Amino acid sequence: MKRLQGRARKIRADKIAATFLTIAAVFCGGWIFVSSAQAFEIFGYKFFEGDQPEVVNQVPDPLPYTATITVSGGDKDLEKALMETSQLIQQEDTPPSGSPGLISRALGDQQQLIALLYVKGLYGGTVNIDIAGKSLETAVEAGEVSRRVTPVPVVIRVETGPQFHFGTVSVRRQASDGVPAETLDPAKYGLVTGEPALSDKILQAESRIVSDLKDQGYPLAKIADRSVVADHATSRLDVAISANPGPPATFGHVTVQGAKRTKVDFIIRQAEIEPGSRYDPEILRRAAKRLRDLGIFASVRVIEADRLDTGGSLPIMIEVSERKRHVIGGGGTISSVDGLGLEAYWRHRNLFGEGETLSLEGSVGRIINGDYGAMEYSGQVVFTKPGVFGPATSFSATLGAKRENPETYESRSVYGSMKLTNRPTDKLTYDVGTEVEYSRESDALGTGHYALFGVFGNITYDSRDSIVNPTRGFRATLHAEPAYDAETGGVMGFTKASLSTYWSLNGSDRFVLANRIAGGSIISPHLADIAPSRRYYVGGGGSVRGYAYRNVGPRVAGEVIGGRSFFETSTEIRTRITETFGVVGFVDAGAAYNSQFPDFSEELKVGVGAGLRYFSPIGPLRLDVAVPLSPEKNDPNFAVYVGLSQAF
Repeated sequence: MKRLQGRARKIRADKIAATFLTIAAVFCGGWIFVSSAQAFEIFGYKFFEGDQPEVVNQVPDPLPYTATITVSGGDKDLEKALMETSQLIQQEDTPPSGSPGLISRALGDQQQLIALLYVKGLYGGTVNIDIAGKSLETAVEAGEVSRRVTPVPVVIRVETGPQFHFGTVSVRRQASDGVPAETLDPAKYGLVTGEPALSDKILQAESRIVSDLKDQGYPLAKIADRSVVADHATSRLDVAISANPGPPATFGHVTVQGAKRTKVDFIIRQAEIEPGSRYDPEILRRAAKRLRDLGIFASVRVIEADRLDTGGSLPIMIEVSERKRHVIGGGGTISSVDGLGLEAYWRHRNLFGEGETLSLEGSVGRIINGDYGAMEYSGQVVFTKPGVFGPATSFSATLGAKRENPETYESRSVYGSMKLTNRPTDKLTYDVGTEVEYSRESDALGTGHYALFGVFGNITYDSRDSIVNPTRGFRATLHAEPAYDAETGGVMGFTKASLSTYWSLNGSDRFVLANRIAGGSIISPHLADIAPSRRYYVGGGGSVRGYAYRNVGPRVAGEVIGGRSFFETSTEIRTRITETFGVVGFVDAGAAYNSQFPDFSEELKVGVGAGLRYFSPIGPLRLDVAVPLSPEKNDPNFAVYVGLSQAF
């Protein structure tokens, strides 16, 4: 039996730590052969799986047993947690090796269950384990257990005892380098007198104390002393924590390890860790993220020295592992309306040793029933160079050609663009650039040639917790572009904005409410001056599901011609049923307008539907079915969409 006894006995870490027996017999003579993975698995099915060698898992002298657990004083949630923690329960179908193996498993179980009680603030709890009718202590002394009855009965009895609450709590910062000692507010770190005394709260408080001191420029900060006293008579836990900040420091010399093709001075420039500046762990975090975002490293570690140099500075080492320079990739989408879409790319990473990327990209879309005349295709070359005006700014240039062929128009074009992208924070991105596009386009208004020159700017703020499966936060975008068309002589201005929000309706993110709203405007006196591919349309995946792609908008003789403004909104309720599967219900609505700003003169088209989600390691796989409530020419009765990640 393990129990905290006495009126005011200190809880020491060595009393909480597990005291496992090391019994060689558990491991001697046992072996496991596991073959390497040779298959691709999805939805529980394996593909391309070759013959697998037989897996051998032999344990000498296996001793079968049955385990039961009784909990006195706890609720159902605690009982469930104890059962999930107990290895005697969880590994009941895996017999240990003889008496030593069963005793070892029981000792480990006892310590783990006591630790769980401490996590719940139950410091007076006890855990007793009987093996074959004898206490665990007796079995340890004898070194064996009775096998007269097999499987051997194992009984775990847990008495939770009373809930402990925090009593007297103090947090103290020790003096350091002329800075006097200071008493800190325990409530700031989650330690409040009268609240349940969960052991995790103490550990989390210590971590936050050290983190705060490091944020203040003390890289060697640590917890110097901790006193935790349990008073069983009053069920109170008194806690006293003393933190040693250590000396303040500046950043020292920065070195790089693991770079092969990448230039060391480029890595140091991108990290932007200035020697001699005040130590700040946030600078190190941003440096690691900035290097990872380059896409040329398989791993990045920013390692702090464990001591200061003779000048009182902290040396920093950046350890990188480079990725393969050449990569080929591809993807696809499928829709019952738009058919099959395929895309592929070839990419050369780290072209000149400073993170440059050269990509050749191609795509084919609207592959519908073998109708090659309906197909869309594109090809482009993209060059990207990071760190052109400081670590946060990159340059990119694109040259390409494409054919677009939705139901509403046909366009063949060549285009080029250049832009600078700056990311001053993790959440904020903005870019400015220029583009030129020459196209020949046809729609219900006729055929024309267009030569567009534009200067554009974009701002994006993204606080989502995930790109592919967000559950909280929001994403806002704004695009503006004044442009001139040399063929038509038209001067115009394009604007577009969107906002997506995500709300977790419960603590476990099982229910998520997702909303999206978007709108745009084209300032131009005449619709005909605007290339059909540049006008605004609504409909299809990413817009109003259920309707044909770009098939919602002003019409001439029944044919959609696009508009000078648009409005869209979507709402989804996302429910995660299991760890693997989820369901979604959604409503989309939108319209495009002849006017330069949305005047809601056109009918707001609504699509409703539902979908399934399979949560794979790379993101949710999406299957949506949508129905248009007021379909028109070229719209289907329903539409099916398949893709990776949530719809927005």
